[in-house]
Amino acid sequence: MTTNISRPSGRPTGRPRGRPRSFDPEQAVATAQRLFHARGYDAVSIAEITEALGINPPSFYAAFGSKAALYARTLCRYTGTAGIPLDAILRPGRPVAEALAAVLEDAAGRYAADPDGPGAAAAGCLTIEGARCNDPEAREAARALTAAATETLHRFIAATHPEAAAALTDFTTALLVGMSGMARAGHGRDRLLGTARLGGLGIAQALGAAGPAGR
Repeated sequence: MTTNISRPSGRPTGRPRGRPRSFDPEQAVATAQRLFHARGYDAVSIAEITEALGINPPSFYAAFGSKAALYARTLCRYTGTAGIPLDAILRPGRPVAEALAAVLEDAAGRYAADPDGPGAAAAGCLTIEGARCNDPEAREAARALTAAATETLHRFIAATHPEAAAALTDFTTALLVGMSGMARAGHGRDRLLGTARLGGLGIAQALGAAGPAGR
């Protein structure tokens, strides 16, 4: 929720102070998301954010409270608009090997930057990369979301393979983290997809040893 800049009563008409009347908080969050995703949380300064948003620092703090608070909002927006749709992929009754392979392949497509597109610098996963940042508050916001995703994976696997849930969750998570780092290092979609498919084969093999159903 945003707060309005103070408008003293009885002030004569003229140009209002603070952020302009056309300021759109949701659009501002989208703009900040692009900055954080492209460069990483630590590398983006308040001055760069305010310049990109077209507001001054007092208006920024009135609207968002802090850089970390704005980042938390960008994370929520990212998970809702660009994150891996775990709820859709991990459908009840879907074979585990198939579902986890789909998660990895979906991640490969999302994490890879399009070298010819406007988001060429926005590689990797905003949430995973944020879990490594230096700011404790921002880092905790990112880690809370990654922990929730990890729990979703574990719960899905444990429903049919409780004995393998911990190991497969760790393996899948490690691949996701690794692919995000590879994407940030410049690996393209084909290489990430190759990693994802190899990981999927490993998961299928592990579950094949657990039972003939592979579920």
